[in-house]
This record gives sequence, structure tokens and C-alpha cells, in this order.
Amino acid sequence: MSELETLKNELKELNTEYTKIKTLPQEERGEFGRRMNLRKQEIMQRIKQAELAEIDASLTAIDVTAPCAPNNNIPSVKLGSKHPLMTELDRVIKIYSSMGFDVMESYQLDDEFHMFDSLNFHKGHPARDGYDTFRTAEGFIPPAHTSTMQHRALKKYRSRLEQGGQIAVVIPGRVFRNEDVDATHEHTFYQCEGVFVSENANMGQLFGVLKHFFESYYDQELKIKTQPGYFPFTEPSAELLIEKPSSLGGKGDGWLEMMGCGMIHPNVLKMAGIDSTKYHGFAWGGGIDRLVILKYGLNDIRYFESGKLDFLEKFL
Repeated sequence: MSELETLKNELKELNTEYTKIKTLPQEERGEFGRRMNLRKQEIMQRIKQAELAEIDASLTAIDVTAPCAPNNNIPSVKLGSKHPLMTELDRVIKIYSSMGFDVMESYQLDDEFHMFDSLNFHKGHPARDGYDTFRTAEGFIPPAHTSTMQHRALKKYRSRLEQGGQIAVVIPGRVFRNEDVDATHEHTFYQCEGVFVSENANMGQLFGVLKHFFESYYDQELKIKTQPGYFPFTEPSAELLIEKPSSLGGKGDGWLEMMGCGMIHPNVLKMAGIDSTKYHGFAWGGGIDRLVILKYGLNDIRYFESGKLDFLEKFL
């Protein structure tokens, strides 16, 4: 008889002994019950350990540090791959880097100051409401946009301005929104923020940078246009649209809104210790998931977070 079977029989015998409590005097029943409970807990713990031991004995050890190759004679093993979002994010960063932009990584948790105050959000702004923004019990905020890093970027690189240079940085990162999830909305996705500051930064330069980015990413010439927008941290603000790329069968017959952008608000520059009368800047931010959806003609943003291997294997 195995150790596990022996322990299970002990447990059955113990359960039978429990019936004796009815025959004991009232004053002895409490102590008897406590002894039985301690014995039962001990046996249950030993049964759990015995079950785990039997499972371990039935497993074949695999060296997870061993190199894996297609000809390793283990037919069930498949090579892993980078997630398509990470592959495309690398491509985005490479394009901006080729234009001279530094890269900063966004935080996964941030605070009220960097999320709102440093970006010129007034105290009563609806974005501060819990219906729009997640918050932890300790008061931290999973960033709803990569703009939460803008203040840090401006402070980190502002010495370049004093040396006659410029600030040029992009900030990719994961963001979180209190959204109802459907085919076009996710509560978790990726963004890439861009910040540029110099003595003569202007909207024309902004649109030139973004046009070059989209044409490089979709590998084709694209027309762009803008429409008025509003963001507390830019003034004037705009929404940038591109003509529908060929990956969606576009031939100049439609426009797609891609991101918000604009000139950095003077208050944001001042908060970072930058003279807004001497220096000017522009900023933009857009979703990486949306870029990839359009590039590959996908119809459901939820695929990226689903963990579905049949979807991910299409990008091997």
C-alpha cells in the first residue's frame, strides 16, 4: 500500500472517531474536538505532500536551459517568437531614431503630478475622474497616456537647450484606460509619445516629422491633413489624419485619424523650468496597436492581448 493510500485510510478512521464525541461528557467534548482537528490538519498536510510527490515522480524532467532547434527530435517543441506589437514597436523606434530622436521608456505606474498637474490639466478636468482613469488603492495611476513622461523628458534634456541644442525624444510605453472592450477599444494598449523643443520649433516641422514617419512606416507616399483638436498640454492642438494606406486598399479615397498633436503649452514648458518666451516645442502621441491593425488589415484589437497562438503564429 502506498503512503498516500495509508494516509487516506487514516483520515477515514479519524472521521469515524469523530462520532465518539457524542458519548463524552459535555466538559470533555471541547478538548476532544481540538485534538481531532489538529490530527486532521496534520494528515491533510501529509496527504497534500504525498500527492505532490506522486505527481513529481510521474513527470519526465526537461532541461529548460538546453538549446532548442527544429531538429532536436522533440516534435512537440515549437520555437517562440516576438509578439507582433513588440516587433512593430521596434520598427517605430527605429524610424524615429533615424531622425535623431532619443528614446525614453514610459512608467507602468505614475502619480497625479506627472499624469495631470505637469500637463496643465485643471483640478476639475473630467480625465481625473475614476470613470476614465484607473487608480491603485495607494493612489498611484497606471498611465492613461505616455504624455505622463513629458515633464521628465523636458527636465532630463533641457540642458541641451542651454548649450544651443534641442530636445528630441520619443517615449513608447504601455497605457491603461477605463474602456469598455470591443473590437476597436482595449483597456490596455501601447502608445508612442514624441517631444521636440528648440528656439524655432513650429507646426510645419511637426507635420514634416509625422509625414515622414507614416510614409516610412507604411512604405509609401501619403498625404496628410489636420483638423482642430483640444488637449490641455498643447496649444494650438490638432488631430492628424493620413490618407488610407494601400494595406487597406486605399487609393486616396479615405482619411484615417491617427493621433493628437500640437505645440507644447507654455505652462508645460514653465513647469519643467524652460523659458517659454525663448523656446518652443511640439508634441504628439498615438497608438501602436492602431498602426499595426491598419498595416496588416486586422479587424479586432483584442487579438493582441488574447494569447491566441493561431493569431500570433501568423507573424512568425
